[in-house]
Amino acid sequence: MTTANTTGTAMLAEGLRAEATIDLAALRGNIASLRERVPSAALMAVVKADAYGHGALPCALEALAAGVRWLGATTPEEALALRAAGIAPEQARVLCWLWTPGGPWAQALRADIDVSISGQWALDELLDAVRATGIPARVHLKADTGLGRNGCQPHDWPDLVDAALRAQAAGQLEVVGLWSHFAAADEPGHPSIRAQQEAFAAALAYAERAGVRPEVRHLANSPATLLLPQTHYDLVRTGLSMYGLSPVPEVASPADFGLRPVMSLSARLALVKQVPGGHGVSYGHQYTTPGDTTLGLVPVGYADGIPRHASGTGPVQIGGKWRTVAGRVAMDQFVVDLGGDMPEVGEEVLLFGNGERGEPMAEDWARACGTISYEIVTRLGSRVPRRYVGGSGALG
Repeated sequence: MTTANTTGTAMLAEGLRAEATIDLAALRGNIASLRERVPSAALMAVVKADAYGHGALPCALEALAAGVRWLGATTPEEALALRAAGIAPEQARVLCWLWTPGGPWAQALRADIDVSISGQWALDELLDAVRATGIPARVHLKADTGLGRNGCQPHDWPDLVDAALRAQAAGQLEVVGLWSHFAAADEPGHPSIRAQQEAFAAALAYAERAGVRPEVRHLANSPATLLLPQTHYDLVRTGLSMYGLSPVPEVASPADFGLRPVMSLSARLALVKQVPGGHGVSYGHQYTTPGDTTLGLVPVGYADGIPRHASGTGPVQIGGKWRTVAGRVAMDQFVVDLGGDMPEVGEEVLLFGNGERGEPMAEDWARACGTISYEIVTRLGSRVPRRYVGGSGALG
């Protein structure tokens, strides 16, 4: 990881095969835009999956510098890593929501991590850890309001709430949160949205009648934060939108929401050569040159996170012109047909960025691959170094 206190989209550093530039000033700007949309609720910076490929610790520290006081992590290991890196409880609450039997409950308690509970088995294991450590837990009870993944089903909700309240009365835990997650908030008008809102309201009503007085109620993810103000409650969980990508690209672009993509990905041409017409390109010869042309070799592949599904479709910008992946993406490299142009070896190839130089954006890659921009940025591998620009100084 390298850092630089500059702003804007950075050029690829000298001597590197490829690099992802992370614009921390854009991250802070996105947080400011999102907070304007939710003036009555707190904002959770979701830094799971290495902050969607952007780097969990740098992004968490910038979020804290921007005034955020909640961090979200999926796995206990992610949450514990944030604490181990020095993010103290007085700086931010850290919520971890995906547990499996035998998980590091005791370590989480010692690290003062908020724990999500979706079923009785998890509550039982947590309470065993509470008794072993003598440390009361901070618990968020999760209701399954229709997503069908994690969360407690409505018919089991009363028993889970009542069991948690008994443990609270015994001083073993505090129920600090009640929450759920949308299935289709990124599809405006989907019938599940209203159904889940009603189910969440019913879950809240039961818990509050039973005596739960939560610190935070939270339902809204990024699309709900942007499109469904009635779901904001006390806390919104912003992931993709914080990194400047639109969770609803069919509805609005990042700029429409006042957001700016944080990550740019670039590489250097490793080879430029002239070939005749009818020349096969890459494995399987799925692409054959239509005539005399030039080929450029881009030294990144699916081992770096470039989707193999981008074969024949992925867009890049070289010398101000858009080009398309020619043939199959290989493990370490792919080829573009330069149409007779002869750029210098070493010239920058912009795979995606914020669009300010006319380059493709992550959403363009998502469309080319038949996927979502979440996958494009999160799959970027560790072989691609991250360079941080525009920092506030929080990284040191």
